[in-house]
Amino acid sequence: MKSKNLFALLLFAILFSCTAEKEPPNFVFFLVDDLGWADVKCNYPKTFYDTPNIDKLAKNGVRFTNAYAANPVCSPTRAAILTGKHPNRVNITDWIPGQDPKNRKLLGPQDRENLALKEITLAEKLKEKNYKTCFIGKWHLGDEGFFPEDQGFDVNIGGHHRGSPPGGYYSPYKNPKLMDGADGEYLTDRLTDESINFIKENNKNPFFLYLAFYTVHTPIQASKKHIAFYNEKRKTLNLDTVPHKKEGEGWTKLIQENADYASMVKALDENVGWILESLKSLGLDKNTWVIFTSDNGGLSTLHRKKAPTNNGPLRAGKGWCYEGGIRVPLIINGPDLMEPGRVVHQPVISMDYFTTILNLAGIKHDSNDGKNLVPCLTKNETLQRDELFWHFPHYHGSAWKPGSALRKGDWKFVHFYEDDKTELYNLKEDMGENTNLAEQFPDKTAELKKLLMKKLAGSNAAFPALNPNFNQTNE
Repeated sequence: MKSKNLFALLLFAILFSCTAEKEPPNFVFFLVDDLGWADVKCNYPKTFYDTPNIDKLAKNGVRFTNAYAANPVCSPTRAAILTGKHPNRVNITDWIPGQDPKNRKLLGPQDRENLALKEITLAEKLKEKNYKTCFIGKWHLGDEGFFPEDQGFDVNIGGHHRGSPPGGYYSPYKNPKLMDGADGEYLTDRLTDESINFIKENNKNPFFLYLAFYTVHTPIQASKKHIAFYNEKRKTLNLDTVPHKKEGEGWTKLIQENADYASMVKALDENVGWILESLKSLGLDKNTWVIFTSDNGGLSTLHRKKAPTNNGPLRAGKGWCYEGGIRVPLIINGPDLMEPGRVVHQPVISMDYFTTILNLAGIKHDSNDGKNLVPCLTKNETLQRDELFWHFPHYHGSAWKPGSALRKGDWKFVHFYEDDKTELYNLKEDMGENTNLAEQFPDKTAELKKLLMKKLAGSNAAFPALNPNFNQTNE
C-alpha cells in the first residue's frame, strides 16, 4: 500500500513539474554612459583598459560585434531602450536640453525635454506581471514629474534630470535622489552597493534592475583604488605623445592612454563583477538575464584635443553618426542560451531590448521599432532586418554637424544637412569609414539616400532649418 502511495506521489510530482508555469526570469540591465566599443577587451584586445569581469560575462554569454546605440548621444538612446521606439517617434533627438546654438547656418529642431508620460515604458510593462522594478543611476529623461518613479519604477536611486554627476564621482554627490555617503566614497561603488541591496531584498519575487552607471561620462575623475596602476602602465608604455586626426572642425584622439579614464573603466568592471557574484551567491544566476551595453560611443572627438578615449579602428566618437559614435559593446547572458561564448555579427540596436525582455518575461506588447533577439539567443537564428538608421539633426560639442545615417547590409550612408553632402562606405572592407565611395557608386548612393529619407519621413523625423540670422552673426 505504501509503495502504491509513493508511486502516486511521484507521478503527481512529475505531472505537476511538466504543467507548472515556468518561474519568470529576473533582469539586470547594465547601461554604461559613454563606454566605447573598443573600451572593453573582448571587443578590442589592444585596449589600454582592463575588463576581466566583462570579458568573463562575454565568455559565458553572447557577444554582439555589430551592436548599435539608437543615437550618438545619451537621452535619445535612453528613451529608445525604455520604449522600444526610434528616438524620432518620441521626439527626443538630442541630449536634454541640448546645445542649440543660434550662430550656426542651421537651427536644430525643438525636441522634447522629457520622455512623455503617455509613452509605455519597459518598467510599466513588467509590472503587469508583478515585477519589482528598480532604477539606479543616470536618468536624463526629464525633471520633476518625469522621473523614473513616474515612468513605472518602484525604486529610484540617483535618477534625476542631470546628465552628469553634479557633485562629481566622490561624495558629497549633490544629487537630490541620492543620499551622500562617507567622505571619499566613489559613486560607481555606491550605485553597485545599492543594486546589491535591492537584489538581496527582492530575491523572492521577479525583479528588473536597471543600473545606469554615470561612469565613464565626464568629469573624468580617477578611481583612487586603481589610478596608481594605470599611471605606471602609461609610463611603462611610453605614451607621452598623443596623436590626433582632424575630423571636420574637431579632432579625434588616436590612442587610448588616459590613466584616469582607465581607472574608471577598471572600477566599472570591478563593480559589474560584484553584482554578478552576488547573483551567483544568492542562487539567482540561473534564472537572471543580464544585458550589458552603452548609450553611445566613446568620447574621442571634440573641438579641442581633450577627449579621454579612442574607439580603436572605428571613426570618430560620441556625437557622430560614424561607427565610433554609435557602435557599442553588447553582451547578453542568461538561461537557455545556445552555445555560450558565441559571437554574433548581425546588427542589433537599442530598441531591440524592449521587445526582447518582454518576450522573455512572457508579456504581450507592441513590438514598436525593435526586434525580438530571443531566437538569436536561444536558437542561433538570424534576425530578419533590412536596415538601421540614425538621425541627429543637431550641432554637438564633438564638432558634429546636423546629419543622418543608414546601414543596409555592409553599406553605410551618411548625409549632412548644411551642405547636402553625402558619403558612402563599405563596412565589411572599411570599418573605419576611411574611403568615401559615393562618387564611385552613384546609383547605390542615390538608392540609400532615398531609403534614408523614406525612413526618416516614416518615423516623424524633424529636420533642421536655415537660420535667418546666420548672415548677420559671426559664426
